[in-house]
Amino acid sequence: PDIVRLVNTRIIHIIPLVNPDGAEYDTHTGNYLMWRKNRIRNANGTFGVDLNRNYGFGWGGEGASANPSSETYRGPGAFSEPETQAIKNFVESRPNLTTLLSFHTFSKLILYPYGHVYEPIPDERDRRLHEVMAQTMAKWNGYTPQKSSELYLAAGDTTDWSYGERKIISFTFELDPGSMFEGGFYPGQSII
Repeated sequence: PDIVRLVNTRIIHIIPLVNPDGAEYDTHTGNYLMWRKNRIRNANGTFGVDLNRNYGFGWGGEGASANPSSETYRGPGAFSEPETQAIKNFVESRPNLTTLLSFHTFSKLILYPYGHVYEPIPDERDRRLHEVMAQTMAKWNGYTPQKSSELYLAAGDTTDWSYGERKIISFTFELDPGSMFEGGFYPGQSII
């Protein structure tokens, strides 16, 4: 009853896929290519920008590449891609958003800002809020809670921007499975 009440008294937006052309390219042959970028043609003839390195907060820092051939290519500028512009416009058009969850595979982690630097969120209250919420959610699903940069540095990611610019409570869930040997980026229907 508590969950039903919470859901019924909130507005919940679900964006099922932010990178449709990259996902289509990755799976269209039935052979998984481990493609993470979109499919825009870059100036040097390569394809794709890593959308989770293209957001404006911390853009261009460590953990994002300036090389268009890299799988973590950040793009020619912050919000250069239509996909990240769409998310930015969506979030900015809803000033009452309080929470943003981004779902990825794989590793069974609950990540919170910041990912572009090793330093914690400077606002003590906000830092503690993210830590306690991540720890609480981890008790429910058995995932490991941690600051994003403890996994690796990733400048220009979604949740650094949503928290850093908009002060929205933000988490990235790295979903099941726990390892590449258990299905990695393509866990299969039973795990999904």
